Amino acid sequence: MSVSVDAAACTDTIAPLAVLGRDVTVPLVTGGEVTYAALDYAASAPALQRVWDDVAAYAPYYGSVHRGAGYLSQLSTDLFENSRAAVAEFLGCREGDQVVFTRSTTDSLNLLAAALPADCQVFVYETEHHASLLPWRDARVTYLNAPRTPGEAVDTLERALAERDPYGPALVCVTGASNVTGELWPVRELAAAAHAHGARIVLDAAQLAPHHPVSVQDLDVDWVAFSGHKLYAPFGSGVLAGRSDWLTEAEPYLAGGGASKKVARRVDGGVDVQWHETAARHEAGSPNVIGVYSIASACKALTEAGFDNLVAREQYLIRKVQEGLAEVPEVKVLSLFGDDAPRVGVLSFVVDGWNSSHFAAALSAEYGIGVRDGLFCAHPLVRTLLGSDPQQQGECGAPEAAPGEKSLNAIRVSFGAGTPDEHVERFVAAVTELVRDGARWNYRTEDGRCVPDTTNA
Repeated sequence: MSVSVDAAACTDTIAPLAVLGRDVTVPLVTGGEVTYAALDYAASAPALQRVWDDVAAYAPYYGSVHRGAGYLSQLSTDLFENSRAAVAEFLGCREGDQVVFTRSTTDSLNLLAAALPADCQVFVYETEHHASLLPWRDARVTYLNAPRTPGEAVDTLERALAERDPYGPALVCVTGASNVTGELWPVRELAAAAHAHGARIVLDAAQLAPHHPVSVQDLDVDWVAFSGHKLYAPFGSGVLAGRSDWLTEAEPYLAGGGASKKVARRVDGGVDVQWHETAARHEAGSPNVIGVYSIASACKALTEAGFDNLVAREQYLIRKVQEGLAEVPEVKVLSLFGDDAPRVGVLSFVVDGWNSSHFAAALSAEYGIGVRDGLFCAHPLVRTLLGSDPQQQGECGAPEAAPGEKSLNAIRVSFGAGTPDEHVERFVAAVTELVRDGARWNYRTEDGRCVPDTTNA
């Protein structure tokens, strides 16, 4: 997957989208306050103001879904099902595809894992987020080694598929954009390889959907999964969309009201159940109508903003960060496919001689910048990129490694449609200053986290 944009053309013409928290100020350990620079979008993006306004406008009309005869219940049911249609349109779903609402990407992929046919073989790269790496416990799993080019990713998959039982069911699971490096994966080519060998493919679009258009038809994937909280919607909602057959043939993900179409007592005292064959089959219980509506609102807002504009502006910000970090020799940006590989606004790096937790804590406490540090729920990938031993541990109070030695974890900066220029500029300046001058405060480890030491403040 690649996108061609004129990033330079957007510097003055495309403004960031309005998000909640854009004016929040936070205290600095060195004194005073500063506007918070939220640069951890890859974990959770701030909610769009448009989404929050839509939810607030609906809130007085909140009612039960699918079960009430009253006006508010009917309105809420229409809202819920119209949201399903909006998400299907956003994802370019095919006729007959189902859109199932879940709690998150993790929930979506666990649902699909529970719906796999018997003796299904799953192929998954070791580079995946744990949400994609771990749900397949009841299947035969083949873990594929980390590729170093997009072409190698396709070749690795083709070789593995060629060796499988050609008559059994098979599923390939792959990310669209890495949550560690931000690099775009060759989804369309991987889908073609999977289908050529009689396998199906599910796309983890958690990091892709907020940054690029995702079309089930154009990419020719069988399913796509993503989370609302990365798509500028509040926590607690997600989507699994795609082919209906495996989902319809599987036992309901949860048993209960909403999933059941008809329930009757048997003469012998048992219960006969007829389950729905629609998406409701896997949506037992009262649904998260506000979460679902917020996802649909975010889908509409991103579509109306125009992905060409959003991508162009994000590429401009990516270049700002890359060029700024390149000016600091002690900083090493992590990548699988190379520094020039197409990516979304996610970059991970290490700083020579610094503990990553210490560095991230200083960015927060001394500059009001929120990033992430650690292994990013993608432990095998980060350790591969770092060449580190899984048994090693780092401490925050002193440099984790001497200059030239291997780091044990990394720092991640991530941004998107709501990020103003000033935030990435402040980030680059802070990195430069910290590396040059060191932290201005003492730090200690508390509950496994590096925090400012305020005992003598």
